[in-house]
Amino acid sequence: MDLPSMPAKVDPDEVTAVLDGRWAELRRGVREQMATEKFRDHTDLDIEAHRAQVLEQLGELAATGRPALGFASEYGGSDDVGGSITSFEMLGYGDLSLMVKAGVQWGLFGGAVQLLGTERHHTKYLRRIMDLDLLGCFAMTEHGHGSDVQHLHTTATYDPATREFVVDTPDPGATKEYIGNAARDGHMAVVFAQLITDGEGRGVHAFMVPIRSADGAPAPGVTIEDCGRKAGLNGVDNGRISFSQVRIPREALLNRFGDVAPDGSYSSPIESDGRRFFTMLGTLIRGRVSVAGSAGSATKRALVIAVRYAEVRRQFARPDGDEVVLLDYLAHQRKLLPALATSYALHFAQEGLVSTLNDIGEGPEEAQRELESRAAGIKAVATWHATATIQTAREACGGSGYLSENILAGLKADTDVFTTFEGDNTVLLQLVAKSLLTSYKEHFEDLSPLATARFVAEQLVGNVIEKTAARKVIDRFSDDERAIYDRAWQLSLFQDREEHLLEGVASRLRRATSPHVDAFDVFNDAQDHVLQAGRAHIHRVVLEAFVEAISRCEDADAKALLERVCDLYVLSNVEAERAWFLEHGRLTSNRSKAVIAAVNDLCKLLRPHARTLVDAFAIPDQFLAAPMLR
Repeated sequence: MDLPSMPAKVDPDEVTAVLDGRWAELRRGVREQMATEKFRDHTDLDIEAHRAQVLEQLGELAATGRPALGFASEYGGSDDVGGSITSFEMLGYGDLSLMVKAGVQWGLFGGAVQLLGTERHHTKYLRRIMDLDLLGCFAMTEHGHGSDVQHLHTTATYDPATREFVVDTPDPGATKEYIGNAARDGHMAVVFAQLITDGEGRGVHAFMVPIRSADGAPAPGVTIEDCGRKAGLNGVDNGRISFSQVRIPREALLNRFGDVAPDGSYSSPIESDGRRFFTMLGTLIRGRVSVAGSAGSATKRALVIAVRYAEVRRQFARPDGDEVVLLDYLAHQRKLLPALATSYALHFAQEGLVSTLNDIGEGPEEAQRELESRAAGIKAVATWHATATIQTAREACGGSGYLSENILAGLKADTDVFTTFEGDNTVLLQLVAKSLLTSYKEHFEDLSPLATARFVAEQLVGNVIEKTAARKVIDRFSDDERAIYDRAWQLSLFQDREEHLLEGVASRLRRATSPHVDAFDVFNDAQDHVLQAGRAHIHRVVLEAFVEAISRCEDADAKALLERVCDLYVLSNVEAERAWFLEHGRLTSNRSKAVIAAVNDLCKLLRPHARTLVDAFAIPDQFLAAPMLR
């Protein structure tokens, strides 16, 4: 089968222009600034020295003014949420400990104050947070409750006699765990706790709680422990925090979504405790979006190193006696180029996500829920891709890739936790599928399997998703050998798979209507199907983002190159899921074989452009200074 034509050479700057997208000027400015900075290798630092270096870098970052981008202009910010997330994303090219600590300080701690607090909190804290005058923590996760935040055990009980809340850790499982900035530098924490007033629980709320005195010692009633050495990210001072009858003023409640009057009466603009909780969490998705972007940056860095190494490292000779560079081997191309194509696809999906988040403001609630679902899914897929691709890049560089000086081993260690922080990926994909099944309605007041099963049981399967003509498009190309390169066929194939999986999940969950069936068991038995549906949805979303980005490309050669990269993204995914497509009659056996051949052909076609594709990421050279590339 003849492949679509390709230019002999493409200017990487033209590809960079497409990648840089909406915040191109900001990206250029950040790169220029990063290029003037000396890269500070942390490989040989002990924990304390690494933490001290990251804190120093955090101060330098504060001085650039970039951390203030996402904050409100009336408090010294720039009202540029997308620019803020983009600048955090680019920190992923360097020491990821700095990215995480910056994310804790300005994204989580500062973001919670801005988005959950009101004018009294903004006036008192935001400028100090932006300037790094007040270092803080985001104390949500507990030892006994990581993903199930709605049922955490820390309490904040209102005392009307003193007009104070009493924050307490009632059991060891309620200890705040893995809290960034807690072990060394943080002085204040946004603490998530069950609010109790008039003897009644009102659900999880956030409170400003001092955790250290001016001299750096733990505040009265506060116990802080150091989590110690981790597998990676040792420049971040993670710690454990517990509270023993710690009193804070009534005004310490971040009261945008719920407030307590001096007499103890509770009020909220959202009547339902469950809906209030998820609305509150929904405002905090910036951290999740930032993790996806930073994981993407780290993955790109690994791919640049691996591709450049594969262009200079030689192994085994041809019959004519010349040794072959690694990237000329098809097996090596198959290791790196489909992963590179996926990184491009995820980059464009991330860009679209950031743009939507920037623009949505106080948009319709249905749109907010859809954004939260998309953020959850892209974070899951992007961080799993990072873990797999960085491992592949390490293997592709052999023993040299295992040396700390060559960067990949540190990237592997630092990004491994990305799959479980800011949301466990498995839980996040269930959230995606649940949102699709409920059509983003507000019938759910919690994420419980029982609620999910019962709601879906009440719906007609035909109402779960909107029918399309996807199957007709697939069938129309059934006898056309070139169909696998047709974008309409590719889009329809992904869309059809998503619809089929969602229909299947909905059908299985309808069994919960029977009085003889346990609704929890129905949902639990369908979890594999639920996760598959969530992943299929995100794959379709990512592909659509890639197609949209290509349409914006003005340079003909760059556009032709990106078209083939998109083909490789699609067909390598289809190849990986051939069993499903064959089982469900979406591919014939001959077409399945054609997909394999097409992936091989695309790898060979893109091999001469591999350097262009990684150079287009425009990562500053000092972050790629692996000795094995010399």
